[in-house]
Order: sequence, then structure tokens, then C-alpha cells
Amino acid sequence: MFNSAKAQSDTTKRAQNVYLELFGPGLTFSANYDARFSKHQDGLGGRVGLGYASDNDFSILSIPLQVNYLLGRKGKYLELGLGATLASYSGEDSFSVLGKNSIYTSNNSSSSRHRQSTVLGTTTVGYRSQPVNGGFNFRASINPVFNSGGFNPFFFGISFGYTLKNK
Repeated sequence: MFNSAKAQSDTTKRAQNVYLELFGPGLTFSANYDARFSKHQDGLGGRVGLGYASDNDFSILSIPLQVNYLLGRKGKYLELGLGATLASYSGEDSFSVLGKNSIYTSNNSSSSRHRQSTVLGTTTVGYRSQPVNGGFNFRASINPVFNSGGFNPFFFGISFGYTLKNK
């Protein structure tokens, strides 16, 4: 009887994750926090992150925000998400995740640095491995992105992180 009560309480704890993501809604490299809105391992939740990448020619700062829904059980989930990424770019050339259309445009033909910001719509369709009792998590997803400059249906993301242990 005690064991079944403990097993039942494990499934009613809210899942919380921290992870590092390459590409995805963070555009380049981002650190993220994700949690369910109720005391479940699956269902409705959200994520917020902070992304940054830089070299001598450019820098990009991004803040991905997304509402997502997990379908599945026992730590294996289909993830569906919809949100927005706030992005700020500074560089000599344009930056694009939308194919030939830059998400940042400039009519300036000189070699001076451009500084521009935009909001991108983001979606997520992917697989998530999220241990019920905490531990290493993994995500792989297709993340179509869009704004008034275009649409890229082939953007993707991969992440590794940790699912927090609920006590």
C-alpha cells in the first residue's frame, strides 16, 4: 500500500527542467528553464531562455519564450510548442535563419555595424526524454521560425540538460 501511494505521488509532481540548446527557438546557443503549469510530468507548460553568440563580425542576443504541451508517458514525450523569440543583432553583415531572406535588413551599403531587433514566431515539434524522478534530459526538435521577412520550416534544435528531482 505504501509503495503504490509513493508511485502515485511521483506522477503528480510538477516537472522542471534546465537545459542548454543548440539552435532551436533560441536561434544560436541558449540556456533554458522549462516547467509544467500543473503538478504533472506532461501537459501544458512553458519555457523561457537566454541565448547569445558572438565573434569578431557579429553578436546576437535572443530571448525565447514558448508555451508547450507534452504528450506521452514514463518520461518519453512528443513536444508541441508555440511562441516568440525576441532577438537583437549587431554585425557588419545580415543574419538569417529564414533562408535567403535576412531577419535583419539594412539599406546601408557601407561596412558599418548594423544594430537591429526583431520578434520571430517559433514553433516546436519534437521528442523529449525527461526522467520522471530527475536526471539527464534530451530534446530534439524541428522548429519552424517566421516573421514578416519570411519562413524557415527546416530550422531545428537539440538540447541536453537536467530534469530537477522533486522531493
